[in-house]
Amino acid sequence: MTIPIVFNLGADPIGLGLVTNLNRPGGNITGIAMMTLEIETKRLELLHELAPASTLLAILLNPSNAQAQTQEREAQRAARVIGRQVLVLKAGTEHEIEMAFAALVRERAGALLVGGDTFFTSQATSFVVLTAHHSIPTIYPFKSFVDAGGLMSYGTSLPDAYRQTGVYTGRVLKGEKPGELPIVQPTKFELIINLKTARAVGIAIPSTLLARADEVIE
Repeated sequence: MTIPIVFNLGADPIGLGLVTNLNRPGGNITGIAMMTLEIETKRLELLHELAPASTLLAILLNPSNAQAQTQEREAQRAARVIGRQVLVLKAGTEHEIEMAFAALVRERAGALLVGGDTFFTSQATSFVVLTAHHSIPTIYPFKSFVDAGGLMSYGTSLPDAYRQTGVYTGRVLKGEKPGELPIVQPTKFELIINLKTARAVGIAIPSTLLARADEVIE
């Protein structure tokens, strides 16, 4: 028996080999691609705008993530475009996250980008505590980090992605073939800024960023 699959992931489904075509995935699979990794470059540009005086920017990746190498390549490429160096840090456990922050401080990186990764999302509170302790300007992939007290995020809406996953699941259960349902990609990305956090840690948010924010938490 063939089991229908509806996925929800941040990576490129074609790059992962799950499908060969976004409009007609074929087989027994379809789903939502949140493009978390594809907009890593934009997040780095926003981080540079947040901390323009920082010549060394850090990016934290989970080496266990299937797209970690792609994330690193994109970060290095984006850094060259804006004329900055990137310190690549890696962590796959809570202890390694703490070690990564120690390295960040030791190398005097001026700002941090937290890569898109399921494990990192589960550690939102730890990131908020560590970044506040070191007063490090940080950008995250999802609003949930900012809701937990993080400084800034740029990415797709997780509730919208989960809702669409439910919609597709319902359509499949009613008899539609997954392979005939196009992969859903986000059409809008949200810039969320926590101004309360910025004031607490003494980080000035440029007015240009505040003007473009979809939501500012006071």
